[in-house]
Amino acid sequence: MIVFNELQQKIVVKVTMNTEKKSRKALKIAVSLFGVESASFVGSDKDQIAVTGEGIDSVELTTLLRKGVGYTELVSVGPVEEKKAEAKESKATVVEVNPYQYYYYGTPYYVYGM
Repeated sequence: MIVFNELQQKIVVKVTMNTEKKSRKALKIAVSLFGVESASFVGSDKDQIAVTGEGIDSVELTTLLRKGVGYTELVSVGPVEEKKAEAKESKATVVEVNPYQYYYYGTPYYVYGM
């Protein structure tokens, strides 16, 4: 019986990616797992993949990346850090529109008295 942890977790995996093709393949493998909500490249050299979601099997992720891409190292597994919501005041942009400004193209039409 497999019991998944229902909390959001973040898994960081270091992958050796020499080409752009391998990096796309690694990201595709990471996103294909059950429970993954997002995956992105992190680190100074963009050689790490951060995967967030619920109930992700880190061993399965590492094994699939090793089979598909190459050398893979599990860096960290932990809960997602909550970001504090700061109250930001957004300035409303006011744009004045003149509804009586018309553009007329072509020759003017004059009506002379009858």
